Amino acid sequence: MEKAMETEQTEPQPMSKNAKKKLLKQQRYEAKKAEKKAFEKEQKKREVERKRKEWDEKLASLSQEEREKLIEERKELRKERMEKRSEERERKIEKLNEAKSNGQNVVIDLEFMHLMNSSELNSLVQQIMYCYAENSRCASPAHLWLTSCVGEMQNHLQRLPGYDKWVIEKEDRSYIEAFQDQKEKLVYLTADSENVLNELDPKALYIIGGLVDRNRWKGITMKKAEEQGIQTAKLPIGDYLKMSSSQVLTVNQVVEIILKFLEAKDWKNSFFRVIPQRKRCDADLGDCDGEIEGNDSGEEKDAKEIGIIEGEDVENKDDLKIKRRCIET
Repeated sequence: MEKAMETEQTEPQPMSKNAKKKLLKQQRYEAKKAEKKAFEKEQKKREVERKRKEWDEKLASLSQEEREKLIEERKELRKERMEKRSEERERKIEKLNEAKSNGQNVVIDLEFMHLMNSSELNSLVQQIMYCYAENSRCASPAHLWLTSCVGEMQNHLQRLPGYDKWVIEKEDRSYIEAFQDQKEKLVYLTADSENVLNELDPKALYIIGGLVDRNRWKGITMKKAEEQGIQTAKLPIGDYLKMSSSQVLTVNQVVEIILKFLEAKDWKNSFFRVIPQRKRCDADLGDCDGEIEGNDSGEEKDAKEIGIIEGEDVENKDDLKIKRRCIET
């Protein structure tokens, strides 16, 4: 049975013209991204040199006494900043540790690693990083889990700065094994489910499929949940807004929607705060074609992009801020 399931899951659907087009677009973006990264690195280097030169010139224009005073002031300022950051980190860690006891359990299923290429794995790793950063910023964070965190996926994650210090559950077992005594509480979030998630059950463990480019693997999470005999549900996106051509959300978008709902108990507010305008249909634009995918996840905003969503990369200033916060955490 397991071998049959594995065979079915490892045979992707033929790539459509649209998918090929997106793949070419992604490859072009990767090339531009590498160019941009090299340019920004050079710019940053020049800026550091410029500031150092200005500092040296400023010191050279002062007397010995004034120079020592200025250096001391700068040291004090730096010390204050470090202490402030340290206090913020401690508060975040305290909140995340509290969430282990009373936070909403949210599980990211990493068992689809073998279905993704290296670029898609990198994208998923970035999405997980955003999940952790968003969660650490919440007043009442969720209790995050990574299951089937082994092999190449684990290697990718361990390259993230500070990953070893993350306050997050890292399980090398699958969620079925890790929660075998709580199977009745498992709920797989999948857009193919007929069950609409109107409220979050604080005792439930909500599972999000860690899979990039689901167009190649439509219905895979629903099928997996049915074969395992666990509950399924979908976010009530269709009750509040209409989606445009791209129906898929990224892992961190789903996590962020859940976090926003835990904070405000308002689905509409959560969707509109997280799902970018370009993925929504305005009321006066009429109906949009396509099925709503409510279970794919991540953080995608309206500007530039980072992370691959449906074969496309997305990077913007907000994402980079989140990345920096994550690294600091």
